[in-house]
Amino acid sequence: MIAIIDYGMGNLHSVSKAVERLGYEAVVTSEADVILRAEGAILPGVGAFGDAMTNLRSTGLDETTRQFARSGKPLLGICLGMQLLFSESEEHGRHEGLKLLPGKVVRFRGPYKVPHMGWNRLTFRRPSPLTDGLEEGHVYFVHSYHVIPEEMSDLLATTDYYQAVTAIVGRDNVYGMQFHPEKSGALGMALLERFMRQCGPGRNRPVEAGTAS
Repeated sequence: MIAIIDYGMGNLHSVSKAVERLGYEAVVTSEADVILRAEGAILPGVGAFGDAMTNLRSTGLDETTRQFARSGKPLLGICLGMQLLFSESEEHGRHEGLKLLPGKVVRFRGPYKVPHMGWNRLTFRRPSPLTDGLEEGHVYFVHSYHVIPEEMSDLLATTDYYQAVTAIVGRDNVYGMQFHPEKSGALGMALLERFMRQCGPGRNRPVEAGTAS
């Protein structure tokens, strides 16, 4: 069972449906005991960093998420959920994050369109269970802020948007994707499926999602 953490700011339906399409049971929940019993957890997110952390703290889900990460079971942050894994964000002031990975979330700065929105090609930076056997391809981004990791060893993939932009991160059992894998075609589903494999076998054999170009 995969817990989709519900703190009031996530694209919950599309993520849970993507998990189910891969042959796994998805439960959208804000209950700590359900989350902690799950074989894997996904922290989605849409909106502002500060509001998200306020919601997580007010419900106690900030500590639940940290406790889940400490358990060694796989945890995946998606879009804003990936940013929340890091130390802090400058979005509308300074806000502390979950501090599961060291680094800072900053706004895009330059004479180009913000938010960064659309299909961009991934470049894999180091081997990872998330990218094993996959070819680089395009995935779908929507964001105005991006992560600068403190440790380059946490950087699994980047994309190019007038600079190298953090796209996938990972350390031990904690992973993040800045893009929306559930909206990113075959490659997005393949990356999500690679995460699911680490959570255990699905009810049905997952279909190999392949790659996208």
